[in-house]
Amino acid sequence: MLWPAGPQGHPQSSRDCTPAARALTVFVGVSKKDPSDEDQSAYNDAAMQVGVVRWARIRIIHHRMKKDLYDAAIIDLDGTLIDTLGDFAEALNRMLRELELPGIAAQQIETMVGKGSEHLLNLVLKHALGQAGKALSAIEIEALYARAWPSYQQHYLAINGHHATVYPGVVEGLQALRAAGLPLACLTNKPTAFALPLLQAKGLDGYFTQVFGGDAFERKKPDPLPLLKTCAALGTLPARTLMVGDSSNDAQAARGAGCPVVLVTYGYNHGQPVTAVDADGWVGSLQELVLA
Repeated sequence: MLWPAGPQGHPQSSRDCTPAARALTVFVGVSKKDPSDEDQSAYNDAAMQVGVVRWARIRIIHHRMKKDLYDAAIIDLDGTLIDTLGDFAEALNRMLRELELPGIAAQQIETMVGKGSEHLLNLVLKHALGQAGKALSAIEIEALYARAWPSYQQHYLAINGHHATVYPGVVEGLQALRAAGLPLACLTNKPTAFALPLLQAKGLDGYFTQVFGGDAFERKKPDPLPLLKTCAALGTLPARTLMVGDSSNDAQAARGAGCPVVLVTYGYNHGQPVTAVDADGWVGSLQELVLA
């Protein structure tokens, strides 16, 4: 369900909605026909009544999920299919202990996830050095990273999936997309050596005809190149390939590649409200990606 934004920009529950907001959410959720101009106008009016101006430009998510609009779908991994924050926290803190640096809380890691393991590791080391009050030269930081990277890889591979859970509605959503005849690709900034075993461990690998990690192409999301290459592997045009993700990285990559994009509201997005990101729609579960 697509909820109007709450006070902090996050989608709120139906219990907290005003009467106008409740009318808006019901309107969004129940209609399965193509929205007429009058429908969209009514939706816009309802959005304006609850003071959520930016929602006036959002078309109704269930109406966008038409089978004949898409030939395939590309789906992100961390924060979209699987909650991997526990894995990140365990592997990173094991690494930090080896380096004799202060640990880091999962909540802090959550704001750093999404731009690839190299980027994550740099942010974590910078945070840990700051906590320890250590000022290192560029050469010393480079040497520290050279020790940290193999340690992190070793620990992550050892615990990959042990502290991770598949989000509710993911299996049902993947089943529905496949039943609609769409080939699926998983595209993540996570290294392929981490991504494939994780999907296998969680029983999700069978839904995907292609899996590409952050090391599969020359550049990572938010660059559009990975999406363009994935579309080529799927044999589909970007304009007819739906991107499903949880962050501005996914949305920016999709916009650059010319793919329509829908974001889930439960992911990471660098600690920022995902409803502020330029996207074609938001869903609270992959199960809400209704194809009619």
